[in-house]
Amino acid sequence: MLISIQNLNKTYIMGAEIVEALKDVSIEIAKNEYVALMGPSGSGKSTLMNLLGCLDSPSNGKYWLNGIEVSTMDDGELAEVRNKQIGFVFQTFNLLPRLSALENVALPLVYAGYSKEDRLEKARITLESVGLGDRILHKPNELSGGQRQRVAVARALVNDPAIILADEPTGNLDTKTSYEIMSLFEQIHKAGNTVIIVTHEADIAQHAHRIVRLRDGLVESDEKNNNVVSVANGTA
Repeated sequence: MLISIQNLNKTYIMGAEIVEALKDVSIEIAKNEYVALMGPSGSGKSTLMNLLGCLDSPSNGKYWLNGIEVSTMDDGELAEVRNKQIGFVFQTFNLLPRLSALENVALPLVYAGYSKEDRLEKARITLESVGLGDRILHKPNELSGGQRQRVAVARALVNDPAIILADEPTGNLDTKTSYEIMSLFEQIHKAGNTVIIVTHEADIAQHAHRIVRLRDGLVESDEKNNNVVSVANGTA
């Protein structure tokens, strides 16, 4: 099992108030699954994403990633796991404005110890794989929103991670561009990657093969999606 979390709890202390963001959550995700985490604001989906992405540690419970228990790791150990195992895609793209698309995508490889020549070559190949081979020297402000998100997806893929973790990846995009980005995730999943998308939009969740719904820090439902929306023949 790629991901196994058992009785995960996350509690925040905010002044005099104790907030239970997650309460005894248990989920397993196999290699090459395509899962959507859904829920309204305050449901715990962002907290769960942060824990799955090794950006935070649980208050209680266990989390195994690729057979390694990460729930007891310190910040430095978590950072190493993140760099090797997880590719992140964010709603706001999080690209560095002064760097070209190529340099942005090559960044994660700095921490992986690649030479500069190898970094740029791997980044170029990855940008070509997301349809941006002709935009590698453009800076983010010279790209459309959809192109910027493709750069962000390429950056997430460049380290060959075990998991692609996408947080509201179409939140800043129009409908047509959202469709193209979801087509790209579909291709990534078909290529063998495990994809986890965090969204509050039902139509985006329908692209996933399994939908986990959270409410008030609890798993409300965890079901196979029998009505998967496929855009493989779309414009991406």
